[in-house]
Amino acid sequence: MIAHAALPRHLPRWQHLVTPTWLAALIAGRPVVAAPTGSWRLFEVGCEDAALFAEAHIPGAGYLETCHLEHGPVWNKVPDPALLELLLAKGIRHDTTVLLYGRNTLAAARAAHLMLYAGVQDVRLLDGGFGAWVSSGGELATGAAVAHAPAADFGVDFPAHPEYLMDMRQVKDLMRRDDGVLVSIRTWQEFTGQTSGYGYIEAKGEIPSARWGRAGRDGDVHCMGDFHRADGTMKPAHEIQAFWREAGIHAGQRNTFYCGTGWRASLAFFYAWLMAWERISVYDGGWCEWSREPEHLAAA
Repeated sequence: MIAHAALPRHLPRWQHLVTPTWLAALIAGRPVVAAPTGSWRLFEVGCEDAALFAEAHIPGAGYLETCHLEHGPVWNKVPDPALLELLLAKGIRHDTTVLLYGRNTLAAARAAHLMLYAGVQDVRLLDGGFGAWVSSGGELATGAAVAHAPAADFGVDFPAHPEYLMDMRQVKDLMRRDDGVLVSIRTWQEFTGQTSGYGYIEAKGEIPSARWGRAGRDGDVHCMGDFHRADGTMKPAHEIQAFWREAGIHAGQRNTFYCGTGWRASLAFFYAWLMAWERISVYDGGWCEWSREPEHLAAA
């Protein structure tokens, strides 16, 4: 049987949000709908989770560490040459299908956004992540990560989609545009300046003119409960678009998502991308970078 159960056909880019059933069939070599057209790679994305990975992971997975994708103190993306070097070392070209999952889906979303920025054409995310795989009864492997042969070249100019990421200067330019919208993917307490949300971010407040794109439970920067069902899978797109629309956020604008550092914004970006919103990006620095400028705090 071709694996297709519960694939999110309501999404324009539905094939990029895969289910445990679909992934298990692909790994087993059985026919699947929307099968990769060429080589594919599966990676668990984690933040210092290599030991957990060795104890149990999805069979055939490599391991990708977020500290190799971003760096402190504001946790921006690593420089482009380092990102390219990492992708090539993992055997990833622009035409490689990359399947990502995480124990924390936000970590996987961070990697997904940066791979789309780089120009990987076929990036897919396991809906519900590692938890969904375990709940579905998926097989588990132990030991070292799969190591793929390095790729000799990326195959296209790098990055192929620089418009998917903004720095502070570009954000300031966006704020002067009539159609530019900053979308804060933070909790209500963060958005209203009651807390910074992070132990390592002292300043409280919000970027001027930002619209609240929601996130999840107050006090938990790893929660995206407004976007997820109880099992961690994505809510229907119309529910997400409904609360965005109430906040004046819609596909006809130039929307730039941001959060504290980048993980939650990356997930919102990926979900908007699944919905075929085209004029979208992530402000890489987020509140962590913005709040380091004294003149910004006076206006927050």
